[in-house]
Amino acid sequence: MTFIGTDTSIGIMVCGHGSRDDAAVEQFLGLVAALRGRFPGTPVEGGFLEFARPVIRDSLDKLKNSGVRRILAVPSMLFAAGHVKNDLPWEINTFAGANPTVKIEFGRELGVDLKLLKAARARIADAVASADDQHGPLPLKETLLLVVGRGTNDPDANANVHKVARMLWEGMGFGWCEVAYSGVTQPSVDVGLDHAARLGYQRIVVFPYFLFTGILVRRIYDLASEARLRHPALQIIDAGYLNDHPMVIDSFVERVEDILAGTTAMNCQLCKYRAQVIGFEDAVGAVQAGHHHHVSGIGTDGDAHGHDHGHDHGHAHHHAPGPTYAPRRAKIG
Repeated sequence: MTFIGTDTSIGIMVCGHGSRDDAAVEQFLGLVAALRGRFPGTPVEGGFLEFARPVIRDSLDKLKNSGVRRILAVPSMLFAAGHVKNDLPWEINTFAGANPTVKIEFGRELGVDLKLLKAARARIADAVASADDQHGPLPLKETLLLVVGRGTNDPDANANVHKVARMLWEGMGFGWCEVAYSGVTQPSVDVGLDHAARLGYQRIVVFPYFLFTGILVRRIYDLASEARLRHPALQIIDAGYLNDHPMVIDSFVERVEDILAGTTAMNCQLCKYRAQVIGFEDAVGAVQAGHHHHVSGIGTDGDAHGHDHGHDHGHAHHHAPGPTYAPRRAKIG
């Protein structure tokens, strides 16, 4: 259990992506509740960029109105792509510009993290054990691991999915490993599954490297079900996503502690906004702007007034720049 102390002028803000899926929203709110338990006496709130409520600005206002004067903002994101590099800093800078008496500090993304790797290993091992019980034991050398990432238009974030996959592959001893993405970039999940099926392994473990459920995770499992029909002689099994594994909660606690210790610097060596990454040279110094105003707080599919805007994509689009007091590239490390 971690204590910030009895100073209730310090609060924690967990910044989520948001979803049209009610179960995804509930799982995120469960994370917020778990962090309240880990930081007793400290105000902890959560908010969303899009669809679900409360929106980030409302939760920041709630912390301020409760007397908080120092907010530790933690992104609920696995990797630093557009949300961490653009959307969340824009939200934070906008609030900071309107509330100069409140100090707000932005933490880094979860990243390639040993705790998350252990949580991932546990989810995969559970799926393998269940398959062994159902179909009989099979050596991991005869099994292919397919790690599915969200997919973004940021090659650095996409590459980190490969790093996670490689560490799980070598660490657990699978015979082979492939990576696919749920959107924006390639290979897609269906293409990745069909490619993996041709490699000659008896079993494929499909592991969505996601924090929470949602439309994309369900789609991954649906595509795995379709692949089972196309390849009936092959065992294709579903592993659970990260969700509420204790090591996931530990990772969020560590990000809060990093802010308190002043050790939140991000690795920007391959950030396409700061370095001329191959194929993305024109992105250096791009204006920092929020991209979610049209879907902020409009509700989930479970709301009576919810709308379906077909917003399940990787945000590879561009909008007009935000307020003039937001820097072109905010230093978020």
